[in-house]
Amino acid sequence: MSSVVSVRSFRRAARETVSGLPREFWWLWTSTLVNRLGAFVATFMALYLTLDRGYSASYAGLVAALHGLGGVVSSLAGGVMADRLGRRPTMLVAQTGTALSVAALGFVHHPLAIAGVAFLVGVASNASRPAVQAMMADIVPPEDRVRAFSLNYWAINLGFAISSMGAGFIAEFSYLAGFLIEAGMTLACAIVVFLKVPESRPERGGKGGTGAEEDAVGLGTVLRDRRFMGVVGLSFLVAFVFQQGAVGLPVAMGAAGFTPADYGMAIAVNGVLIVALQIPVTRFIQHRDPGRLLVISSVLAGYGFGLTAFAGSVGVFALTVCVWTLAEIVNAPTQTGLVVRLSPVHGRGRYQGMYSMSWAVAALTAPLTSGVVIDRYGAEWLWGLCAVVGTVAGVGYAVLMRGLPPEEAPAERPAAAKADVQVARLPDPAPRPGPSRTRR
Repeated sequence: MSSVVSVRSFRRAARETVSGLPREFWWLWTSTLVNRLGAFVATFMALYLTLDRGYSASYAGLVAALHGLGGVVSSLAGGVMADRLGRRPTMLVAQTGTALSVAALGFVHHPLAIAGVAFLVGVASNASRPAVQAMMADIVPPEDRVRAFSLNYWAINLGFAISSMGAGFIAEFSYLAGFLIEAGMTLACAIVVFLKVPESRPERGGKGGTGAEEDAVGLGTVLRDRRFMGVVGLSFLVAFVFQQGAVGLPVAMGAAGFTPADYGMAIAVNGVLIVALQIPVTRFIQHRDPGRLLVISSVLAGYGFGLTAFAGSVGVFALTVCVWTLAEIVNAPTQTGLVVRLSPVHGRGRYQGMYSMSWAVAALTAPLTSGVVIDRYGAEWLWGLCAVVGTVAGVGYAVLMRGLPPEEAPAERPAAAKADVQVARLPDPAPRPGPSRTRR
């Protein structure tokens, strides 16, 4: 009897979690899932360069850093494009460019060519992120955004869990096949966006605001927003730690004699746990203090990676992944929701671009740091550094989140904001010009 009750409770909780979101969100969610099912390059680039091509960990870190540099270049540009041209065109251009550059990466062999194409992959893949997040903020009302971001993150990791396990074995057969599969899936993602996802950008000078208000939101506005820029800085520290799952961890495991399949099985735990726990955890954190959640998740992430210093088997590596995955489950939707909360309506693309840049800068610096630290001092020092960085980020959030203005209640939203949400949720895309996209 109790098992029947628990099953019913689970079904009711799942139904409440997915109900009430607009149709456009679910098409965007679908494109995200398709995209992540083909993920390969970001996960196995370090192993490809060190094990298959025979390059050093430092060179692998350099290539990954160039990939991150491409993201730094395109994050702000993508945010500006999302505000000026629209979400949908930005996403389509970025996804098509990603498919072409990833396919090319599988065919180049010269060290300079690999580095150059990796830079282009970083440019293309990161340009779409501000548009995706801005679109979700456009089409989902404030009271549902943490839930929507969690569901999107759940899709990312459902695809990641499946692709990680499969890609580990594909890598042992052919790295080229992995590159081509990712290119094909990314192109399929663009097709979904083109066919099913309408534009959501608030109309210029329309119900969402005046033309003067729109022109007033520039990159200077973002840079002068002290609290938001503090969030960006702390986001960089947290991203630096999480990046080690894709950079430091595979290199360290490879140097310790583990195979790509071993790493694939260990890191797949990350996606599996998120798929299993994201929905119930979201229900728990949805209306809790974001500052406290960010402090806890930052410290947990740092010490989760710190525990990797004591791992000597695939099972223990998987246990450490469990620890920092719990931090990721809490951090991702909370931090994304906070960014939207601090962003003006007609500056969402730019604000999301600056936030995305913090992750892109982390993708640039984390590989350089991890490669040098592992080569010169050993992996144990890298994991200790992660613990320190996570602690610093936690303290920073504790200070920065003091006096955070309360989130606007649904009933108290001004008529213009309500109208903006309603326009974004209209099922017929024909009257609206536009753009849209998915996060890679």
